[in-house]
Amino acid sequence: MAAPHRVGSSIAVTEARRRSPRRKARPGGRPSRTEALRLGDRILEVATELFLSEGYGSTSIEAVAARAGISKRTFYHRFEDKAALFAAVVHRIIQEIRPPPEVPLLEGTSLQQILCRLASFALRAALAPRAIALHRLVMGESGRFPILVRAVYEEGWAHEAGALIGNLLEREIPEARLTPSQRIFAAHQFLHMVVALPQRRAMGLGSPMTAKELDRWAEDVVKLFLGGCRSLGVTPGRAACER
Repeated sequence: MAAPHRVGSSIAVTEARRRSPRRKARPGGRPSRTEALRLGDRILEVATELFLSEGYGSTSIEAVAARAGISKRTFYHRFEDKAALFAAVVHRIIQEIRPPPEVPLLEGTSLQQILCRLASFALRAALAPRAIALHRLVMGESGRFPILVRAVYEEGWAHEAGALIGNLLEREIPEARLTPSQRIFAAHQFLHMVVALPQRRAMGLGSPMTAKELDRWAEDVVKLFLGGCRSLGVTPGRAACER
């Protein structure tokens, strides 16, 4: 008589386990937070590879979903459209190439040293392989897709760096008497002077600059920039380019 009792107990335990809340599947099969983050990273990594290798126009949502191993419904649950996906990809690339939050940007015993440090950060970011690939993509397809330029411009750190350098100039060379608009102008010119030529050479318009050449380039740009800033804010008079 013991055997039937054990069978009954086994059935009861099995039934209890089936009814236990810990045994229930998540409502709708929703993934955990960790799984959702992992899936989001996979989608963005796939999209980054496709955008940078195939171009914006040739990359379809179907291709991203297929390579990521998800349905289009899952894709649209996370991104409104391809433009939103591209904006997320740009954000991801910018976060990868910019200095970590714990790294101080303004560090040095002189304005020249601080600006050389900022120039080094700007060059490292602009010449990162994915930054170069993103620049090629935007330059090649911005005519057909103006949204590309807007996405990069809005996500880029030019605004932040411009304000940072402008405030630095106001604090360190007050004798130049730069107006707010002049400080912003000077900051944007500094970033362009630092990055433009090395980036073009990295893209094939000449031979890429060596690490030693980049260090010397940053130093020379900073010297030229500071000389220009000190003359930019002199007492207003007849415009230099006025005829």
